[in-house]
Amino acid sequence: MWRAGLAFVLCLMGPLAQAESSLQARQQRAQQDRTALRSQIDALQKRIEATQSDKADATAALQASEQAISDITRRLADLQQRDEALRASLQQLKTAEAQQTTALQRQQKALADQLRAQYASGLSPWAALLSGRDPQAIGRELAYLSYVARARTQALDDLKQTLDKLDRLHQQTDTQQKELSALVADRQAEKKDLQAQQDAHRKALAQVQSRLQGETRQAESLHDREARLGTLIQGLDAEIAQAEARRQAALKAEAERKARERAEQARQARQRRAKAAEEARRIRERAEQAQAEHPAPAAPAQPPSPPPAQSGAAPSAQPPEAAHPPERSVPPGGFAGLKKGLPRPVAGDVQGRFGTQRPEGGVWRGIVLRAATGTPVRAVAAGRVVYAHWLGGFGNLLIIDHGHQYLSIYAYNQALLKQVGDVVAQGDVVARVGATGGQVEPGLYFELRHQGAPINPEVWLRP
Repeated sequence: MWRAGLAFVLCLMGPLAQAESSLQARQQRAQQDRTALRSQIDALQKRIEATQSDKADATAALQASEQAISDITRRLADLQQRDEALRASLQQLKTAEAQQTTALQRQQKALADQLRAQYASGLSPWAALLSGRDPQAIGRELAYLSYVARARTQALDDLKQTLDKLDRLHQQTDTQQKELSALVADRQAEKKDLQAQQDAHRKALAQVQSRLQGETRQAESLHDREARLGTLIQGLDAEIAQAEARRQAALKAEAERKARERAEQARQARQRRAKAAEEARRIRERAEQAQAEHPAPAAPAQPPSPPPAQSGAAPSAQPPEAAHPPERSVPPGGFAGLKKGLPRPVAGDVQGRFGTQRPEGGVWRGIVLRAATGTPVRAVAAGRVVYAHWLGGFGNLLIIDHGHQYLSIYAYNQALLKQVGDVVAQGDVVARVGATGGQVEPGLYFELRHQGAPINPEVWLRP
């Protein structure tokens, strides 16, 4: 019986161990894919920067200041989240401290009431023994006094535990206060750095604007800028195709491995069934032989009793995926691309119409949504970040791959909140509106591309 129970437990542990191993393997593959993609995009960025002809000092200073502002803004956002979490934890500690203080006061009052009642009644063990009264009455009083003493001891123990809890809460509160003070100091230092970077950014922007005002061929500058973006998109398309090919190969290899495992398990199961059948045949032959040698009245066959159910074994067992959900990764079938009716990345007035002439020359390949600096920029659909870097003319630029050769492009950002390889859902905040890349007014430059060619965003976005 105990062997059957052990076999049952081992059967349960096998699938759980396999599920845990499968989860770890998926997480490891996702991390490897993300690392490989980031290294490829970094190499692509270096190739693009190496081919750029405009290396003016003002543009380099503008790039450095805008990247620094993006990094500091992201750190400030992280510090803000930590600040909010610490304040919430501190508030919980204060609430718990107030509850423990109330409990302490209640326990002190109960102990004082006990002592006061005993003193008023004049009861004590020695007074009862020396009173000379009926021994039974003395026994009852001594039993009552014993009960009172135990109650008082319990009250004192509870009081001590409450004092210990209160002391621990005081220590935790002091620790949290110190951490909060250090966090506030860090935020103030980051803000000073941000102000310094913003001053440097204004100076660099003034130099860039001065240089641009002296240029007479704005159309050529715009054409060069769009050519850089086109080169970037072509490179990204190639890298995305290679990454998708590797992912499909990995999925195929995984499917083949699982098929081999299932075949091996089926073969082992057939061997176990054959072995069990052979063993049953041998047992049946030995029983028939024994019956022939020693005939006896046949007894009604009793079916073997099933092993007792292991309460709470299978129903309550939760697979590792439920207790430890895997980090967000690319769906097995890849992303679904884009469909019309997408939410707007930011709310704001549209400047320029797709395909119309721009005042400075060229045509609009996207739209500019005017919004205040720092406004959250949200992903229009699920996808994976394939570019998050500064690009001349576009400032802090972020590009998301949505599958089926659809890309969404977000430029002029003050800060990029996602990195290459991050998988995002529709509505996730990926950046903050800014005026980088030589812009004067804050806003978001937004493009959609399919198979490398720009498509009209206003047709795909909700009104």
